[in-house]
Amino acid sequence: MPVKMRLQRHGRKGYAYYHIVIADSRAPRDGRFIERVGSYNPNTNPATVNLKFDRALYWLQTGAQPTDTVRNILSWEGVLMKNHLLGGVKKGAFSAEEAEKRFEAWKADKTNKVTKTKEQLAADKKAAEKARLDAEVAINKEKAAELAKKKAAEAKAAEASEEAVEETPAEEAAPVAEEAAPVAEEAPEAAAE
Repeated sequence: MPVKMRLQRHGRKGYAYYHIVIADSRAPRDGRFIERVGSYNPNTNPATVNLKFDRALYWLQTGAQPTDTVRNILSWEGVLMKNHLLGGVKKGAFSAEEAEKRFEAWKADKTNKVTKTKEQLAADKKAAEKARLDAEVAINKEKAAELAKKKAAEAKAAEASEEAVEETPAEEAAPVAEEAAPVAEEAPEAAAE
């Protein structure tokens, strides 16, 4: 029976997550499986992987063939590295203690890289947020300056109209009153007719 380590799709449309399973290669993708050894969620940044390390290593040593994506996940988690080191121990290239020491060194290096990446992502996000806030403040200042100019122009226009009314001499106002008087006289005559 050819055994595969592969992904089994779950989730909804547009938001898939996967179970890492050991299954007969003839079984359907989302069908019957022998054992579930982990899960993989590519929707987070970085992707979330929960893996039963010992069981994945056991099945790899037993002869289960991982698919390309599962191979990448196993490589990322260190299962392939551990399998490689255990192969060196079987051949007698180095001792089991040396293999464990090398694996721990690899794991520490990997953890440092992941931590740096997460810190960099957080710093980039914070910088982008600060840049967005600074741009918004600049736009608000521009709007406030335009509004101040507009209010100043309206105030000057109001002052100019008030000065024009005050400068109008009394002689000009009298003819306007005389013109209004004949109109008033004609109105009673029209009412009498």
